Amino acid sequence: MIASPASAQLPATQAQEQSGAAAATAADTVITTASPQDTVADPEAGAAQDIIVTGSRITTGGYTAPTPTTVIDASAIAANAQPNIFTTIAQLPSLQGSTGTATNTFSTSSGQQGLSSFSLRGVGAIRTLTLLDGQRVVGANVTGVPDISLFPQLLVKRVDVVNGGASASYGSDAVGGVVNFITDTRYQGVKGNVQGGITNYGDNEQVLVQLAAGTSFFEDRVHVVASTEYAREEGIGGGEFGIGLAGGRDWFRQSTLINRNVLNDGSPQYLFRDFAQPYNYTKFGLITAGPLQGTAFDQAGNPFQFQYGSNGTPARDAAGSVTGCFPGFCLGGDLSGNVDAGRSLQSRIQRVNSYGRIGFDWAPDNEIYFTGNIGQVKTRNQPVGGQNRPNLTIQCANPFVPALVQAACATAGITNFQYGTSNAALGNTQVHTDRRQYRFVAGAKGRQSVAGSDWTYDMYYEHGTNYSDIDVSNILLSNRFNQAINATTLNGAIVCANPVARAGGCQPLNIFGGNPSQQALDYIMPANGPYQRTRQTQDVISVNFSGSPFSLWAGPVSFAFGAEFRHEYYRVRADPYGAGIENTPNNAAYPFDPLLLPGGNNWYAGNYKNGQGAYSVKEAFVETNIPLLDSDGAGRANINGAVRVTDYSTSGTVWAWKVGGTWDLPIDGFRIRGVTSRDVRAPNLSELFAAPVTTTLPNFFDPFRNVNVLAIQNTIGNTNLTPEIARNSTAGIAFSDSKWLPGLSVSVDYYRIKIKDVISSLGAGDIVNLCFRNILPAGCSAFNLNNTNGPNFINVQAFNLASIDTEGFDIEASYRWQRPLGLPGNFTVRALATNIRKFVTDTGLPGTIPNDTAGVNTGSTPDWKWLAQQSYSNDDFSLLVQERWFSDGVLGNQYVECGAGNCPASTTTRPTIDQNFMPGAFYLDIGGSYNVTKEITAYFKVDNLLDRDPAKSPFFVNPALYDVYGRIYRAGVRFNF
Repeated sequence: MIASPASAQLPATQAQEQSGAAAATAADTVITTASPQDTVADPEAGAAQDIIVTGSRITTGGYTAPTPTTVIDASAIAANAQPNIFTTIAQLPSLQGSTGTATNTFSTSSGQQGLSSFSLRGVGAIRTLTLLDGQRVVGANVTGVPDISLFPQLLVKRVDVVNGGASASYGSDAVGGVVNFITDTRYQGVKGNVQGGITNYGDNEQVLVQLAAGTSFFEDRVHVVASTEYAREEGIGGGEFGIGLAGGRDWFRQSTLINRNVLNDGSPQYLFRDFAQPYNYTKFGLITAGPLQGTAFDQAGNPFQFQYGSNGTPARDAAGSVTGCFPGFCLGGDLSGNVDAGRSLQSRIQRVNSYGRIGFDWAPDNEIYFTGNIGQVKTRNQPVGGQNRPNLTIQCANPFVPALVQAACATAGITNFQYGTSNAALGNTQVHTDRRQYRFVAGAKGRQSVAGSDWTYDMYYEHGTNYSDIDVSNILLSNRFNQAINATTLNGAIVCANPVARAGGCQPLNIFGGNPSQQALDYIMPANGPYQRTRQTQDVISVNFSGSPFSLWAGPVSFAFGAEFRHEYYRVRADPYGAGIENTPNNAAYPFDPLLLPGGNNWYAGNYKNGQGAYSVKEAFVETNIPLLDSDGAGRANINGAVRVTDYSTSGTVWAWKVGGTWDLPIDGFRIRGVTSRDVRAPNLSELFAAPVTTTLPNFFDPFRNVNVLAIQNTIGNTNLTPEIARNSTAGIAFSDSKWLPGLSVSVDYYRIKIKDVISSLGAGDIVNLCFRNILPAGCSAFNLNNTNGPNFINVQAFNLASIDTEGFDIEASYRWQRPLGLPGNFTVRALATNIRKFVTDTGLPGTIPNDTAGVNTGSTPDWKWLAQQSYSNDDFSLLVQERWFSDGVLGNQYVECGAGNCPASTTTRPTIDQNFMPGAFYLDIGGSYNVTKEITAYFKVDNLLDRDPAKSPFFVNPALYDVYGRIYRAGVRFNF
């Protein structure tokens, strides 16, 4: 890729397109792979002008924004040859914790499966503002984040990534920064792209078809552009029960962090081990306690002696202990019942979108326009293998119990036994999402002379509606399952023991082995499964002005001011069995069943709820840029400041501001810059009004009874939340455009973000553990893990109780060598790196200490992350080599690593562990293109050329950092007429 010098130019007709952006003589980095023929000036363009980049509302030419900004142009996007532009941008080191098709695949209820959203600085997608042509986009989820898959990608001519707080300029959510997609609104011609791809495992087949066209008429006063695209990625489904992954991938080891629950015997409390074997269920069933403990069943229902790992032997006591094993787990042995390998590694995704824009120049440099964007994204994922149910009680008289086991019951003098099963015979649950977006914008922008000076204006109205549908198939109703497995014999026939259940159509289920009747399956897993229907709307009215009314000794003083009104609304409805019949009445598809809980939560997972909420935002801002120096001896310097007042209908008034400046030193090529800001993020619709989101935790540890249980986590909203307040500071030095070293650009920037009143909720495990340790007794009422009146549950709610403090460095360097060794074309080397010195989160709870997750490779914030590229291009072909790397890390900075015999006492804040290491990773990508004709280009790309496997993790795998696909081959053809 080529990092163009900071004064990279665009034709005048293009340079004026972006509304609400800042004209900066130095976009800090412009990433491009343009060949020489791509950089020829437009013969119809006038004098070249500066690139206008995001980061400020001031649009005066010659202004330099103080916030570090990276610009990725269309040629760099094309060279990376991804089926979704999201992947290209997410590879930047400053983007940490972004979500895509490889994340959220283990979830049934989150609604974020396949949702592509950016997270800058690791502070989360909800704290990163994503814009389209400088304008807000309706959220694709009640968290408010848009889905990049719904953007018109072929017409994107560049993406601006602002690495710093921008709330004073752009409003709420811009705490980590801004990602702004700029479309080519004056494109003329016809262009397209056809691409296919596949992994070396023969899966995740990919198809991408894109087409765009543009023209002008009425003496070039009317401009029309349109695009459409279709993309499909088949995804990577779940593997088999046990440890075998899809496609024959062999890197999964069922690694688990085992808690010995022993704190002071000289050995570590936590053990990081491979091939962990839960011993409270197996693939086709296991008796887990009592005198028959260790009796397992094969697919035909025949009993056999289960092979415990760790040379374990069943204690055959009431607690279900296994001698020689750890609490809850053995190591090795029969792993055929393990369920984690059944998780999708990547969601299947299909996206279709269409975009159109018509603009009319009613006067020179003045335009009214209308845009429409309609898109659809469908995804499918498999959250886990089977529907495991531990801790079941089975009667020995159940007619499905094999005769040998019934005889053993009689010999042992018992009438029932504890039982656990992966329920492999029930098949695997599938989650289907369908997001549809309808977004329309009408606006006007241009330039007018006022009192002898030019002023630009930009005003628009945006209305967006997003419909999100979630449907879950092949999932059981828990109470029907409980009744179906409680079978008896009546008049010579096997029936459900409960007469009420029988009257309601109960069909007995044989869970010994893998041969249930179809009637039983239809009863416990009806054709109409859980569903959620969400409608979300956004309305925005925005007006902005910018100009330079007067000049001082060093140049013109620039101002920008404006106002915005925004209204956000959502409404969600769910099925009666999940939401409760008081919220959604029974109907023909979901008839009344006296066995089911009237309040809902009847499904194994996917218990969606009803809800709705809305809020409005009124805000106004003013920004100024004052030049301080402009001379050969002192250089050129300016100071930039902005203030914004915002009134939220839910939480009142809050202020945001920024102060910064740049100084082009008298030393050729050097610039110093810095900015500090007060940024805000208001609670979103989900945090304020969320209908309870349920998540099934199939193997949740209950420390009170020292057992693993099935539990439901309910996440609920809180209307008393207030905005988060952040202090964001950056300072750096840049070198570029030097006459004595042309082609070289280098920059180093320090950043620090401190956020207080962070909206966060304790995890289910934290709530239970803090109650167990008597640190947060008030949280004890939030859960019941031994619930005799319904499913076990943990209620999770957000509060303004936490804080985040992160700091680090961004380093960028590039060198462009024209006609290397006398050869035609250009050779470019480029590297971007981010070093996270700390990322400290403080829950604010008594008895806890701040947790630093910098360098924790189970998350998204490694110590170092970099992206490097080397490219050569000429008029005939191009070649690209790309390296992606992040540093070695740990499982957690709170752990004390030690070995047996030399461990200190393990504490709640400093627990001991035997292995606290998680390696980094290096990925090598290559690509190239060949110009078949001037208009047609063939290309290829190979990602993860070395087929690097992800590191083992106690949480299955970490797709936020590691490649889970394997080697991917892509090839395609582009045309532009």
